[in-house]
Amino acid sequence: MLKWTKRDSECYQTRDGSWIRELLHPDHHPVKNQSLAEARVAPGVTTHLHRHRLAEEIYHITRGSGVMRLGAEEFTVQAGDSILIPPGMPHAICNNGKEELLILCCCAPPYRHEDTELL
Repeated sequence: MLKWTKRDSECYQTRDGSWIRELLHPDHHPVKNQSLAEARVAPGVTTHLHRHRLAEEIYHITRGSGVMRLGAEEFTVQAGDSILIPPGMPHAICNNGKEELLILCCCAPPYRHEDTELL
């Protein structure tokens, strides 16, 4: 059966400062070309500005609200919004709300710490 639950992976902090739980990643699952994680950003926290040399990311906000920085642009985000982050694009997200910000993050190729460059 090709099914996993959230409790299959432990949370860890990424280089940008968010906490993630890998939902599907080649290091732990039979997926090959992408990864899917749930990121958590606490109220009042902003992730470090960073970029990925190789990975294209898609953020899908599932709970909370915040301000997304994508290159020189800043815009508000809320539950239900999806954001495309091309490879090489500087980005960060600020949780300016009162509840935890939850984001589904899809990366292709799969997320790797060494592909994250802090700016």
